[in-house]
Amino acid sequence: MRNQHYIYQHSLLRFIIFVSLFFLYTIANGQRTKVDSLARLLSSAKDDTSRVKYMWQLARDIGTYNPDSALRLSQKALYLARKIDYKEGESRSLGILANTFVKIGNYPRALELNLEKLQLEEKRNNPRNMASVLMNIGVVYVLQEDYRNALSYYSKADSIIQQNKVEDLRYYAALNIGDAYNRLDISDSAFSYFSRSLELAKELDDIDLIGTSMTGLGHSYLKMGNNEQSLYNYKKAIGYLTEANDDEILCEAMLGLANLYEKTKKYDSAAWYAGYSLTIARADGFLSKELEAAEFLTEHYRKVNSIDSAFTYVSYVKNLNDSVNSRSKIREMQVISSNEQFRQLEMEENRRIAQAERMQQLQMLLIAIFIPGFFLLTLFLSRINVSVKLIRLLGILSLLFLFEYLTLLLHPTVARLTHHTPVYEIIIFVGIAAILIPLHHKLEHWFIHKLLHHRHGKQHPKPAVEPKKIVPAENPVKPEKPKR
Repeated sequence: MRNQHYIYQHSLLRFIIFVSLFFLYTIANGQRTKVDSLARLLSSAKDDTSRVKYMWQLARDIGTYNPDSALRLSQKALYLARKIDYKEGESRSLGILANTFVKIGNYPRALELNLEKLQLEEKRNNPRNMASVLMNIGVVYVLQEDYRNALSYYSKADSIIQQNKVEDLRYYAALNIGDAYNRLDISDSAFSYFSRSLELAKELDDIDLIGTSMTGLGHSYLKMGNNEQSLYNYKKAIGYLTEANDDEILCEAMLGLANLYEKTKKYDSAAWYAGYSLTIARADGFLSKELEAAEFLTEHYRKVNSIDSAFTYVSYVKNLNDSVNSRSKIREMQVISSNEQFRQLEMEENRRIAQAERMQQLQMLLIAIFIPGFFLLTLFLSRINVSVKLIRLLGILSLLFLFEYLTLLLHPTVARLTHHTPVYEIIIFVGIAAILIPLHHKLEHWFIHKLLHHRHGKQHPKPAVEPKKIVPAENPVKPEKPKR
């Protein structure tokens, strides 16, 4: 019987490996086709908005198998979106960048970027984006085992989802909150949210989601001592998850069922389901699930006094811990590498911004030199024999340049004082215009008058001594006629 079980397990293992490889090959080919299509669209994009869109989409799709390239692409998309003030592109790029860091295992950086995206979304009116980033922050906190903070952000996301009826996120909010309560061992609340998620999964008619929710309910019933309902939910979940090919949650459901059988002293069933969970986890490379199953089997065989089996699994657990430590070291190196890559691209972007600022300052300096130079040219031309219309035009242009330059200088200060609030900016600039426009007209008339007056004065000089004017008397006396 033991040999038959061994043969069955290894036959199942070979089958799972074959199916998994075939499935991954199919997915990879489909993914590669999509990536190639996006790469072609990116290379032929004419405008920067489209380039940002294709870059973050491409980064999202290649992140599963090439996180380094995804990191570079999403970061470039982020900087370009900021350059052209494309807020949706900036938000999307921040999200993809954060998710890429999650895949690498760089949780602090992922949290930092998600919080940056949250600050951006707080200034916008996009409930779905807001709820999504709140849930992603919660996920990062779960990965860091900070379940209280995770629950806080999940609850905020759920509130936004309920208020704004963001239908496509309702299931995930309920499931995530249930998971957070389950990890905190608050089983009644976990049960409530897992039940809600199951109802939503049934509405969506998604067997994978149904299986996941029923696994959560199995955990809740087990902790609350309702073994019958726990057994029902675990077994139904295993059926759904097997059909959906969701091996990761399947491992969790089987190990949960093994815990239930261990609790009810059905030791053979407990060992079988734990062994099955271990086999699937090992085949699919779910190292944490494999370690959980191996640790369960170690304690199980100690309890049933099967010393040889217990010793075997002790060695197995030790090897797995070595692998976990090795992977942790690799992940630490990846985190360091990703931080350095992020820093290098950030430095490159800062250099670009500094160069652009220097160019802008140089342009402002040149304009500041040009305006008085243009004024002096106008003054010089007014002294020589040049058309009056040209002098008038140059005088008007001189003043226009001056006032537009003043507006250009004031704009950054006004934007900073108003925190880029358009209403306040308009009010302030209308006030400035109310002062400058009349002043402009007065100066224009005065300046043109002075130029032309100087010009006419030079062409028709006043005589040194003005001739006396003969003023007729008010009542002139008629001369008398001469006497004959």
